[in-house]
This record gives sequence, C-alpha cells and structure tokens, in this order.
Amino acid sequence: MEQQTQAKRKKKVEFDLTQFKADERTAMEAMYGETLRNFTEGSIVPGKVLSIRNNEALIDIGYKSEGVVPLSEFRETDEIAPGAEFDVLLMEIEDEHGMVVLSKEKADEKIQWDKVLSSYEEGSVLDGVVKARVRGGALVDVDGVEAFLPGSQIDVMPVHNVDNYIGNKYEFQVLKINAERRNIILSRRKLLEEQLRGKRKELLETLEPGQRRKGRVKNITDFGVFVDLDGMDGLLHITDMSWGRIKHPSELVSVGDDIEVVILDVDRERERVSLGLKQAQANPWDGIEERYPAGSRLRGKVVNLAPYGAFVEIESGVEGLVHVSEISWTKRIARASDVLSVGDEVDVVVLNVNRDAQKIALGIRQTEDNPWDTVQERYPVGSRVKGVVRNFTSYGAFVEMEEGIDGMIHVSDMSWTRKVNHPSEIMEKGQTVEAVVLEVNAETKHISLGLKQAQEDPWAVIAHQYKVGQLVKGTVSKTASFGAFVEIGEGVDGLVHISQISDAHVEKVADALVPGQEIEARIVKIDLAERRIGLSVKAASMPEEEFIQQHTSETEGLMPGEHMVDLAGAFEQVVGEEWRPGQKNSADKDK
Repeated sequence: MEQQTQAKRKKKVEFDLTQFKADERTAMEAMYGETLRNFTEGSIVPGKVLSIRNNEALIDIGYKSEGVVPLSEFRETDEIAPGAEFDVLLMEIEDEHGMVVLSKEKADEKIQWDKVLSSYEEGSVLDGVVKARVRGGALVDVDGVEAFLPGSQIDVMPVHNVDNYIGNKYEFQVLKINAERRNIILSRRKLLEEQLRGKRKELLETLEPGQRRKGRVKNITDFGVFVDLDGMDGLLHITDMSWGRIKHPSELVSVGDDIEVVILDVDRERERVSLGLKQAQANPWDGIEERYPAGSRLRGKVVNLAPYGAFVEIESGVEGLVHVSEISWTKRIARASDVLSVGDEVDVVVLNVNRDAQKIALGIRQTEDNPWDTVQERYPVGSRVKGVVRNFTSYGAFVEMEEGIDGMIHVSDMSWTRKVNHPSEIMEKGQTVEAVVLEVNAETKHISLGLKQAQEDPWAVIAHQYKVGQLVKGTVSKTASFGAFVEIGEGVDGLVHISQISDAHVEKVADALVPGQEIEARIVKIDLAERRIGLSVKAASMPEEEFIQQHTSETEGLMPGEHMVDLAGAFEQVVGEEWRPGQKNSADKDK
C-alpha cells in the first residue's frame, strides 16, 4: 500500500515538473524523491504551529504542504500557541485537498505505547488506575495507555460491582501483550493469590484445634459459611453454627460480618480448616435433665413440622418432639400440620429426656384431662345417646357422640328385619341418629352402639301381621344365585327361593326377577326364632284351598339350609358374589 502511495506521489511530481527545463527538472526530482523518503505515512514527525484558525492548528512538518490538527486533540491550551513544537503522527501525506493529514492525539498514544512496550513485558508488575467499567471487566490506565482487566482477574473473590474499584490505584501483573493490536491484559488476582499463599502457609503452622480465632464472613452457601481467617478460608458448616435448628446460614450471619469461631480441625496437607460457631457458646444440653425433668409443664414455639410430629423449641438451642399421637386424646391426627403451624406457641409436658442423644419427647394432650378416663361414667352401657354420622366403613358407621369421641354401629346392629350390606343403606353422613350404648372399653378407646336396639323389635308383631298362606305384594330388592329378596313391608324382607319362582325350570334368577320388579307371592313359612320369611311366587297362583292342602308337603320340602335360607347367610352369599373380584360367584358355578 505504501509503495503504491509513493508511486502516486512520484507520478504527481513528474507531472508538476514538466514546466521546468530538463536540468532543473532533474534536480527537482532528486529533491522531491528525498522528501518522499523522509515522510512516511504512519511515522511520527516533528511539527510547528504556524497559526490558529477555525478550531484548528495549522502545522508545518517541513513538507511542501501544511497539515491541520483539531484543537480538541490538545490537552493544554498553551500547547497550541504559534511557534509551539511537538510531535505529530503523519496519517496521510496528501488528502483530496492536497493537505497533509496529521494527529497529535494518535502520536501521543503511539509514543506512550512504545514507552510502555519498552518498559514492561509479560509477567511484569506495574501500577495502574482503574479507569472505567467495560463489558467483561475494566479499563486500567497504565502510564497513559489503556489496558484491559478481565472481571475474573480483579480480585480473588467474585466481583459483583466493578464500580467499587473505579478510581483506585493497584498493582497488576501483565498477563499478555499484543503489540500488533496494541492490547495489554492485566491481572490483579494473581498477585493477591501469591500474597495469600504465603500468608496461608504461615497461618496453617499456627492453627490448632480448640483455638478461638476472629474472622470475617466471606461467602455463604446452603451448606455453610466460608470465613476469612486473615490469610486463608475456613469452612463453618451449618451443623456447627447453632445448637438449635436453622434452615439456612443466612439466618445467623451476613457477608462481611466479623465473628469469633473455634478451630475444630486442621488438615495441613490439604490446606483445609473446619470451624465451629456454636462451640464458642455453652452447650444448652448440659444439665438438661435437671432443668426439664419428666412431667414438667413448659411453653414453647413450634419451629418445624414433619408428617410424624412437631418440633417445639423450649429454649434457644433446645427442641423437643411432639409426636402426632401425643397431640390430642381424641382427635385422629394424620399429620402435625393439620393442627399446628410454624410459629405457634403451645403448652407441652416433658415425657422423656435423653441427654446423650439430645432428644426430648413432649406431649400436648397431657396438658388436658383425658376424656376417655370418664367415658364409662358419662356413657354407661344401656344408655341412649345421640350423635352425628361421621364416616362409613364396609362393616359399620362411626357416630360422633362428642368432639373426639366416636362410637361404632356395626351393620348387624342397624336393623331388626333386614340384612344390611353397607351402612349407607340405612343412614347418611351428617345424619343425627339415636343409638344405645352396647359396650365401652376406655383402654382400647372403643364404644359399640346399636341403632336397632333404640327401636322396638318388629318381629314381635310380625306374627300378628303376616300368616302362612297369606298373599303379599312386594318389590324385589336383591337377587342371588339361590333366589331373590323381596321387601313386603317397611324393613321386612322375604326370600323367594329359585325353586319357588315358577312351575317351569328357572336356570338363573336374573332371567325371571330383577331388582325393582313388583311381584305377588304367598307366604309359605314364618320362623320367628330365625327371623326369616319364606315366599313362593308359583304358590301365589294356586287357589287357597289347593295351597292349604299342599302347603304342608311344600314346606316340608324346603330344607332350612337350602330352600328356607337363613336371611343372614343369604346376604353373606350376595355380598360374596358382588364384592370378591377374581372369584366366581355361585351363579357362575351353576353353569
């Protein structure tokens, strides 16, 4: 590029000298050739201010034409007085107007850069002032030259705010110099690490377990705190911060805090130090059994909840566990969080203290009287009670007699006249019922109630209401492989055996009768002792006289364990057929 420029200049000179004589032209060509060799673009040349005009300084560099430099490139006003001399950078010998293009600012930069380059090399230590924040780090002024300081090299700790370093003077080490790009990369961190390495070695020699040292919180993590011991970092684990429970180290300390710690362990080979904060304080578990004997009543605050119980702080650093089973005498509590919240203040009773394991068992229910201690007096056997149906199981219903005290009504004690498969057939949740206390066991916390016992036994009047041979109408309530149950009165069921459905052979009960169907049948047997009624659909079509003649032989043919099936046994078979997945029911077995 420079050769092309020189060629252009020479060509222009030749063109301009055509007006001279041959010998004169030869002399002039020699003089201009020498001039071109002395003025090279990119070089620094001396210049003199000729005049000041239009915010520019006219500069003479000894070339055939002058150049101008903007006044903005001068730092001091006295530098730009006519006659002042200084170096400038020759940027272009001639521009489109025939003027020399000069720059004092770039000349100063090049001079400073050459000076720094000759004074320092990679690995050198120099002084600099942090000038400004830039992307990825900061700019440092080194003897008038800008150098780059990466953010990772500013300090040994992560730097979150570079602005805190701006304007400060520090020592730096030169990491890399790129002469072509005029780029210098510095590091302050390397110097600091070398200083700390020496201090760490000296400090490790003096540290011993049991010593108390002052330090400053340097960094906080989820598992603990790193503490600067003025030469090296030690780890203060979260478990060694407090005798009590903390969820995060930031609950006790903040970055920059000055704290006193105890040296727990020193690993000189790996250069690691373990610290303790709670060890600098008295252990609250010393003498705990004397301060809180079993049976003592205290007040504490819930500090943590688990599915199995609540942790209650009774003094700083001392917590006890209230198991879910010790929260209430009467309530069935699945999780402690159902009745307690963190921050609640509660009264507790000390149940047990284990100083070695640092465990205290507490109870909340022990602060109140146990209602089960007097339940037999308040609910004697035979007494009538009212309660609200709270819950169902397949075998009965739980009725709340008072808050936390439930009685259980078994399905067998729900009706005098019918077999109950599920309590929902008789009652609804939330319904108020009256029952009779059948049994009370305070030790096992069990009360048995009877619903039917609170009513008169209808079988006492059934003998007067129904007679053998009587025609009745009813609704099929259930079917089974052996027959169908028919409700012939409120709460009174009779059984139509499969053999008594029709004169024709019935393969399946469901082929002839379905639940909800209304039928007419004749009573063929009433057994008050066994509480059962036998019905016959096919006998309903017989004339009464014919039935009277044949009923004796008919009923004799109905065996108790077969045709006249016990209602209780029959219902058990129905339940078995309907609620035993994977097993064949009796109807399937008949196939």
